[in-house]
Amino acid sequence: MPLLKLIDPISFNKLVQFPESGLAIIAFFTLARFFSRYGLQQLLFLEGLKDDSSYVQRGYTRVLDKAFRFLAFILLPSFFVEVAHKIVFFTTIKISLPYVSSGVALNAIVFVFVLASWVYRTGVFLLVCVLFRLTCELQILRFERLRKMLEGCDSDCSAIFKEHGRIREQLWLTSHRYRFFIIACMVTITVSQLGALLLALKSDSQKTFFNSGDLVVCSAIQLSGFLLCLFGAARITHRAQGIVSVATRWHMIVTCSSSGSPQRHTPEVDDTPVSTHDTDSESSDIFLTISPREPYLFQTRQALVTYLQHNHGGVTLYGFALDRGLLHTLFAFEFSLVLWILSKVIVLS
Repeated sequence: MPLLKLIDPISFNKLVQFPESGLAIIAFFTLARFFSRYGLQQLLFLEGLKDDSSYVQRGYTRVLDKAFRFLAFILLPSFFVEVAHKIVFFTTIKISLPYVSSGVALNAIVFVFVLASWVYRTGVFLLVCVLFRLTCELQILRFERLRKMLEGCDSDCSAIFKEHGRIREQLWLTSHRYRFFIIACMVTITVSQLGALLLALKSDSQKTFFNSGDLVVCSAIQLSGFLLCLFGAARITHRAQGIVSVATRWHMIVTCSSSGSPQRHTPEVDDTPVSTHDTDSESSDIFLTISPREPYLFQTRQALVTYLQHNHGGVTLYGFALDRGLLHTLFAFEFSLVLWILSKVIVLS
């Protein structure tokens, strides 16, 4: 008999445990490596927060509250659904262990252990996603401060260059630290979701809350946490790429303001007669006064804009910018796999 014919409600629920455990293992080793090497303060780049402006410090306080609200909005509804599903599950089945009398007490003990295991695995995975989102939000605040620096016509190019270099270094460190977690989660979630879709479509058992509740909760947790990471990375990459246009506009405004209102000077008139060949045009009597520092400042601004044009990357995965274009590519790839599975199910059924 084919494997898909042998799937009963209990074994269908067991299939959900593999991706949950896999994501928890990936997140656990990621956190263990983070805290053993960096610590929370260095991981979130908090050591340089005291040197930031009050705008960044106040914004980061709001970002912290927002990040934990995201965690609560994802975890609490899923927890209540999981509790309801486990109550239905353990009141329906009867657990038996060697040398242990089966009954309500044993079911209650196993229920508590299963629920605690789910909370731990889900919490570890979502915690890494929230830490990554926090890191991206802090860099977004620093890009906003850099943008405000570019809005001033008397901005210092060296200060802008120093601030952008610090943000770029922190983005490079963030990409290097989280790239394995993002790729491993993407592979695990893709395989688990497509495998669950195939099994759900081919299984002859009736789909109910009893045998499919775990699948719904697992899918919601996986997609919510992973999309939290992807959208955070896409936002910071979009801000990093958009700073080039802001700097170019700033360069044009400063250049036009410095040369758009020239001073007109007319040489002093004396009584000496002037020959006609010395006054061929009126422009000889009018000339522009340009500051001696203006060519130097123009070249400095032009060099800064050129630097930003060649260093505008955000979060990267082994050299590929995690921007909206990459998100569109991933969506097209996943959608193609879903259509391929649907075509196979229709052909085989």
